[in-house]
Amino acid sequence: MKDKRIAVWFSCGAASAVAAKITNDYYGYTNRVHICNNPILEEGEDNQRFLRDVALWIGVPIETVTSKKYPNASCKEVWTDRKYMSGIHGAPCTLELKKKPRQAWEAEYNPDYTVLGFTAEETARAERFKMTERDTLLTPLIDLGITKQDCFDIVNKAGIKLPDLYRNGHPNANCLGCVKVNSPTYWNWLRTTYPDVFQDRLDQSRKIGAKLVRVKGEYIQLEDLDPKAKGHKMKSYDVDCGIFCEEGAWKK
Repeated sequence: MKDKRIAVWFSCGAASAVAAKITNDYYGYTNRVHICNNPILEEGEDNQRFLRDVALWIGVPIETVTSKKYPNASCKEVWTDRKYMSGIHGAPCTLELKKKPRQAWEAEYNPDYTVLGFTAEETARAERFKMTERDTLLTPLIDLGITKQDCFDIVNKAGIKLPDLYRNGHPNANCLGCVKVNSPTYWNWLRTTYPDVFQDRLDQSRKIGAKLVRVKGEYIQLEDLDPKAKGHKMKSYDVDCGIFCEEGAWKK
């Protein structure tokens, strides 16, 4: 491959960091590699420190891609504007703050290939993305058999401290109080670990009328959630030899 434009979408997580590093190391000498990030106001404060550390590790500046409609990149602003937080149609924050800005960037720069942090466990997700989004997806982590745990290990061995959200038990390095999660386990974890964020989601969901948590097959409002209610366990990884936390909390 030569003289191609490759877009790597970095989410401030370990997997996308390793995908960006591998892509730039392998293709960067003969191709134009863009590493892009959609910052979100509700993400952990430590994410931007991690972004800067990863940029130094890779040796390439990370480009910021934001919504023109929502320049503050705030999920809360999107929910208020749309009067909708999450449901059968997904979450509008993902559409407005990540998907649409990415598509606008792609329309302007017309990349030949796209890279996301799909790991070896996520072959089905990668294939779905190829069918519904871009069939020019490159999957370096899948091709090399690199798992989520491997990504945590690689980042740790590079001497980069993982985002605080991971170490505090969050399922990934994305937004605290993610409205796409319907597990009572997750929401009660948030209640005890980040009570201010929990209360903020409770207040806004009450105003909008959103039912964000599912208990015994029924969606209820956060204010009606029993503090002792549990769903499936939030899956874990080793923190120092990897990390305890990942995306397993998204479902009941």
